[in-house]
Amino acid sequence: MRDIWADQRKFQIWLEIELLACEAMAELGQIPKNDADEIRKRARFSIPEILEIEKRTNHDVIAFLENVAASVGPAARWIHQGLTSSDVLDTTLSVQLTESTKILAGDLKQLRSVIAAQARRYKMTPMIGRSHGVHAEPITFGLKLALMFDEFGRAEERLAQTLERIRVGKISGAVGTHAHVDPRVERAVCEKLGLKPATLSTQIVQRDRHAEFMTTLAVTASSIDRWATEFRHLQRTEVLEVEEYFGEGQKGSSAMPHKRNPITSERLSGLARVIRGNSVVALENVALWHERDISHSSAERIILPDSCILLDFMLFELRNLVERLQVYPERMQQNLDVTKGLYNSQSILLALTRAGLERKVAYEAVQRATMKTWKGEGTFAKNVKAEPEITAKLPAEEIDRLCALDIHFQHVDETFKALGLE
Repeated sequence: MRDIWADQRKFQIWLEIELLACEAMAELGQIPKNDADEIRKRARFSIPEILEIEKRTNHDVIAFLENVAASVGPAARWIHQGLTSSDVLDTTLSVQLTESTKILAGDLKQLRSVIAAQARRYKMTPMIGRSHGVHAEPITFGLKLALMFDEFGRAEERLAQTLERIRVGKISGAVGTHAHVDPRVERAVCEKLGLKPATLSTQIVQRDRHAEFMTTLAVTASSIDRWATEFRHLQRTEVLEVEEYFGEGQKGSSAMPHKRNPITSERLSGLARVIRGNSVVALENVALWHERDISHSSAERIILPDSCILLDFMLFELRNLVERLQVYPERMQQNLDVTKGLYNSQSILLALTRAGLERKVAYEAVQRATMKTWKGEGTFAKNVKAEPEITAKLPAEEIDRLCALDIHFQHVDETFKALGLE
């Protein structure tokens, strides 16, 4: 990913665009074919020399063109014929974003493969589900990971859709009218680069495309943050159902030798904030003056490469975190047992309404049993059996059946099959 955004790769694409434009013009008979061949054969660039020229010109594309022309000779007069700087800059940017997107797509595919393996492994490992941070009803750790698998599937879909809107180049001149460059040249150059020509552009490719790209990255980073936060909570000492891998010789605190901190998850949450912030800059870049101003350019030189590189790193880190995650099923069971079966309250409530009891009456009867359990007066099942309004409708053996975990997991196989995780 870093190489895509390095100066070497950038100038390689700049040069290729200029060469392809010359060759397309030669095919159309607009410039001598021998000159186009000479340009292809001799054209070179030197990054140190470009940077030195730019000190004088204060213009990166002109510095590049001067440097390349020096390596070509007289035929160089055809280079950049009818083009404007943004023809080169924006088309190059589209190539870089396309190449970056393919890497990110590969990252997501690998991440989902690791999540899928762990989801299958813990498919029927019971744990308590939580809402508002409070025990709700049982789930399985496999279901939690299946949800993660599904979420990053949508990230893959968004990235693929965004790729089609960012994979757009333009060779249309100073205000996008093709006044001095044939539209056939634009089509030829874009096709050779694996891009689509913009249906219409100004001096630039419109920035709603780049804003969409950046918001797609930001949503993906937010999904990473969501799961990093989840694992951080599950690693809290009071919970400790999962834990980040802690290597031999690793240290958690300079002051407290006992600490084993969720540092990877915390790092991911912090970096997600950077990408979300960068997406706001991309949205600000949409509103430019008339056919183009330069206010977007300086910001994009930071936010686009930084965000692509950061997200690449974050997806790699999350994959390693999930793959090496320490999972503690025994602790999950201990936490399930903490509330002495309170998580079965809805099962009893619904059984009572099915048995003919008014919902309000049923709710209050079940709640009386739950409140006793909360206060430490026995198990939920025992307290339910002590409520006359409940036992009048449900025999003891039915209450025991309703207080079993099986009820909560009866559709797990179906869910896994729907996700392609069977």
